[in-house]
Amino acid sequence: MEYRADQVPMNPGVYPYQGQQQVQSTVITMAPNVPPVRDHLPWSIFNFFYMNFCCLGFVALVFSVKSRDRKVVGDVEGARQYGSTARALNIADTVLCILTFIIIISLLITGVIAIKDYN
Repeated sequence: MEYRADQVPMNPGVYPYQGQQQVQSTVITMAPNVPPVRDHLPWSIFNFFYMNFCCLGFVALVFSVKSRDRKVVGDVEGARQYGSTARALNIADTVLCILTFIIIISLLITGVIAIKDYN
């Protein structure tokens, strides 16, 4: 007996009790495909410890924790709103800190700000 490549049986032998098996079926109900809610907690923690410009990192951390709490409770829409606010605060904090560093470095390079040596 010849088989095509896509029709080769895995075990051509006969199984014991092959004709007497009962087939059980399982029905799985799937929830609608909902994208996961992002709470941006690692980014908020980083901004809180390293780039806390005008306490924006702390406020972003608070909103990230609130978003995670809402996600645990099951309030997807509330978690999405808190996560969106945390994301906006993280973006603002990151941009303001980077701009501050760039301005300070450019002022040091141009000589507007001088570091005095007290030796």
